[in-house]
Amino acid sequence: MGGDFAPDKILEGAILAQKELPDSDRIVLIGPEEVIREKLTQMGSDVSLFDIVHASEVIGMGEQPTKAFTQKPNSSITKGFKLLKKGLIDSFASAGNTGAMLVGSIYSVNVVQGIIRPATTSVLPKVNGGVGVLIDVGTNPDSKPDVLYQFGLLGSIYAQHVYGIENPKVGLLSIGEEEEKGNLLCQSAFRLMKGTPDYNFIGNIESRDLFNDKADVIVCDGFTGNIVLKQAEAMYRLIKKKGISDPFFDRMNYENYGGTPILGINSTVVIGHGISNGTAIKNMLKLSKEVHEAGVSEKIAQAISQYTHSKIFNEKSTDTPQDQ
Repeated sequence: MGGDFAPDKILEGAILAQKELPDSDRIVLIGPEEVIREKLTQMGSDVSLFDIVHASEVIGMGEQPTKAFTQKPNSSITKGFKLLKKGLIDSFASAGNTGAMLVGSIYSVNVVQGIIRPATTSVLPKVNGGVGVLIDVGTNPDSKPDVLYQFGLLGSIYAQHVYGIENPKVGLLSIGEEEEKGNLLCQSAFRLMKGTPDYNFIGNIESRDLFNDKADVIVCDGFTGNIVLKQAEAMYRLIKKKGISDPFFDRMNYENYGGTPILGINSTVVIGHGISNGTAIKNMLKLSKEVHEAGVSEKIAQAISQYTHSKIFNEKSTDTPQDQ
């Protein structure tokens, strides 16, 4: 029942995904069972192709996340996280209340030990045909340097194991390439990232390099990342409104990517856009399968355990200004 066009577009996407996924995979639909069965039948789909878990309550898009998650135990989001925690489902995806999905991720399946803040990402199309990973895109509007340092690791692991980019180039988004450029946050984060053995840090990059091959992973705070993401979405809509058809700009369409995983938690959780249509939901479900099968959360936990208590990281952390 999550999303602006639920339940119709959600079920439409589930039907499309079921046709493309192997028979060994099973889609679990969580929501009012009677409505789900009725809608699937109206859409000409075989109800037996899906598992249905009844959820009588709905967390609205505008509800306060923590309050709604705790006070609505029979909502689809709350029940979904219970299933995920018990291992009865391998991944959980929703286009519903983003805040409630974050609350559920942190308090149900928990954050990977050593991770300061989980993050969300967005995929940026590259002019060479590849893709880049932008991290964070809104989960952490206010970030500290050590958080940005970890974002570099999270994004690197995601780019490598989901998009197949070997030794991803990690750049820090700033207003100049020089080490001393940027605000205090960027300057402090640069000092932590410089020379790190944990990933391939290439230095600062500017926003004009977002769509070229200079960096595979672009690190920034969630405030900046969300502005970049929304600007790219606006550019795509403007180009389509002008009647311009171009393969590169078509790749800015969010529908092609479906959603974003929450990186840094002990399971696979994917958040979709609230305005998702059937195509976007289909791709959200396919992405959740890819992230699960890539073992992203396990690889993040392994990587964090190797550096969290390392002499290198602890020494660099002491260089951070007190006001950061």
